[in-house]
Amino acid sequence: MQLESLFLQDHLCFSIYACSRAISRMYQPLLKKMDITYPQYLVLLVLWEKNECSVKQLGELLDLDSGTLTPLLKRMEGKGLIVRKRSQQDERVVTAQLTDKGTALQSEAACIPSSLLQSSGMAIGEIQKLNQTIKVLTQHVTRFNGALQSNKSEE
Repeated sequence: MQLESLFLQDHLCFSIYACSRAISRMYQPLLKKMDITYPQYLVLLVLWEKNECSVKQLGELLDLDSGTLTPLLKRMEGKGLIVRKRSQQDERVVTAQLTDKGTALQSEAACIPSSLLQSSGMAIGEIQKLNQTIKVLTQHVTRFNGALQSNKSEE
């Protein structure tokens, strides 16, 4: 093993972590004006696209477990941004749906992607390529982690 591989600046995981924190700091004042948190913004992004989504599917899309997602949705419901309903076809399924107030926030959030682009100092094509590369990396690491879990359960 090369000693250089133990330098912090050489670790991809730290670079991604630091970038994520910097982006979160950029989002904070924009989201504060809307009185929402970043995880709430992510839920809204899904619901602005779909309008209604099962809680299970939201968890899968956002990679959040029910212990994290349920209180998050409860706070959003308390703010009047969403409503949660039991499915009439299957009472085990709970869906989240936008309220008028939640829908109205979409126009306020419209400036967020351009703010990120502007703060990045990168061209839109570069951002899109980077996003695609990160998605591929995430898929590979997720697959690898799944294989590790399978191997552990077989032991």
